[in-house]
Amino acid sequence: MLLYAQPASRIVRLTLDDIVHDSDGQVLIRLGDPPTPVPGPFAELLLRAKAERTNMNTAANVDARWLFPGRRAGQPLHHRSLADLVRDLGISGQAARTAALRQLALQAPAPVIARALGFHDKTTTRLASEAGGIWSRYAPNDHAQ
Repeated sequence: MLLYAQPASRIVRLTLDDIVHDSDGQVLIRLGDPPTPVPGPFAELLLRAKAERTNMNTAANVDARWLFPGRRAGQPLHHRSLADLVRDLGISGQAARTAALRQLALQAPAPVIARALGFHDKTTTRLASEAGGIWSRYAPNDHAQ
């Protein structure tokens, strides 16, 4: 949620197929197009979450493909349940997500971040501008003139 500024409602909709462990050993998460690389420590946590999913003992979830299966047949964990777990850790979800997205928008052009993480480019452009990102002043024209 916090690494890529994703809302709980999107995180709970991730499936096992959205976590890719490629032949080079790199872990990717499919939030947008193309899938986004996951850095080291987080990759290990993500692979462990995939291998050790909860709520798998009930008959309703035996074949669930959700990364975070819920208690109801065919449904993922409710997004409020995930948000509550994060809040119980002392993390303000909305403030942390906004800070993470602003930081990402400072590191790369807003449209690139938007496409990779599944955000609208206007959202990432606005946050990059608010954060004072240099990409907001980047002119994509031919600079050879």
